[in-house]
Amino acid sequence: MAKYEKIAESLRERIRSGEWAPGSKLPSETPDLTNQYKTSLPTIRQALAVLAAEGTVDKVHGKGNFVRKPRQLVTRSNERHQWEKDRARQSQETRQQTGATERDTGLTLGDLEFSAEFRQVEAASDLADLFAVPAGTALLERTYRTSYRDEGVPLNLARSYLVYEAVQANPDLLDASREPWPGGTQNQLFTIGIELDRIEERVTARPPTPDEAEELDLRAGVAVFVLRKICYDTEGRVVEVSNVVLPGDRTEMVFTTPLKRW
Repeated sequence: MAKYEKIAESLRERIRSGEWAPGSKLPSETPDLTNQYKTSLPTIRQALAVLAAEGTVDKVHGKGNFVRKPRQLVTRSNERHQWEKDRARQSQETRQQTGATERDTGLTLGDLEFSAEFRQVEAASDLADLFAVPAGTALLERTYRTSYRDEGVPLNLARSYLVYEAVQANPDLLDASREPWPGGTQNQLFTIGIELDRIEERVTARPPTPDEAEELDLRAGVAVFVLRKICYDTEGRVVEVSNVVLPGDRTEMVFTTPLKRW
C-alpha cells in the first residue's frame, strides 16, 4: 500500500471514530497534517484526494477540507416488490400512509419532495422489442425525481415507460399532477386490470454523465448504478419498463434469495 493510501486510511478511521464531526474542518494540509504524518504536501494532497473522491471529505477552495455530512442512505432490496404488491389492493387511506421510497430510506412523506413529468413518446426499437409492439408505438414516458428536503438533491433519476393505449383505460394515469400515486405503479396497473407476476432487474455500473453528476451532486470518482426494471404480467407480457440511475455514494443494493429446503 502506497504511503498516501495509508494516510487516507488513517484519516478515514479518525473521521469514523468521531474525532472530526460531519461538517467540521480538518487540520490544515501544512503544517498540521504534513507534520503529523511526517510526509510531503503532495502526499497529503493525494490522500485527501482519495477521501474527496469517495465522498468522505469536501475540499472548499480557499477554506480547507471538511468532513462531508453523510448523505441519506437508500437501501433497495428485491423484497420491496412483494411489499408493493401486497399493498396494491389495499384502501387508498392505507396506501397513502407510506410508499416505497419511505420504505427504502426510513424517511416520512413529509421529508420528501416529488416531481413528475409525463409525455407521449414513440417506442424506439429496444423498447418496442421488450413490449412486443411495432417500433413507433405510442408510449407514456414518466420521469420522476424524489428528493430529501434537507438535501435538495434527487435520491435517484427514474424514467418509466408504459404502453399508452393500455394506460388510456384509466385517464387518471395520464395526469402527472396525481403523483406521487398512493400504492405506486403496481396499484396503477391494478386499476387497469393488470397483476404483476414477476419483476426482472438488471444492474450495471458506470461513470455518471456530466448531467447526471450535476443533478445528483456527485463528486469526481463516484460511479452510478444503472438499473433496468422489467415488469411482467401474469400472462408473461412486459407491461412496464423503468430505467433508474442510482448514485453509488448513497445506494445499497440488497438481494435476498429464499432457497428451497431439501
